[in-house]
Amino acid sequence: MTDEVQKDFSFQSFIGAELADADFEGANLRRAIFDGANLEGANFSGADLRKASFVGANLMKAALDGADLRKAKFLKAKLSLSNMQDAKLEGADMRGIRGRYAIWRRADWWNARMDDSLSRALNKKWPRTRNE
Repeated sequence: MTDEVQKDFSFQSFIGAELADADFEGANLRRAIFDGANLEGANFSGADLRKASFVGANLMKAALDGADLRKAKFLKAKLSLSNMQDAKLEGADMRGIRGRYAIWRRADWWNARMDDSLSRALNKKWPRTRNE
């Protein structure tokens, strides 16, 4: 057990919030709602984002390394230039996102729902066989 206080924002609403460069590293954000929020450059490294909602949110240049994104909703979110290394994406809804230029290293993107065009692009750059 560390002396660090766990940041717990689970079940809270941040709809349309201006949170550019916010630090949510290691935070509990389960079922939090960030729909339409500006989260450009935010740090979500190691955060628990299970079933959180980011519909239409701006997550450009965001750090999502090692984040648990299982069953999160990212419909039409902007994820370009974000970093999702080692992220858990099983059941995440990523239809309509912009994220072709994000870093998907060791993220299980094939377990997420996404548009076929993005899936094909990711399969070329981050194929499952080299990415597990």
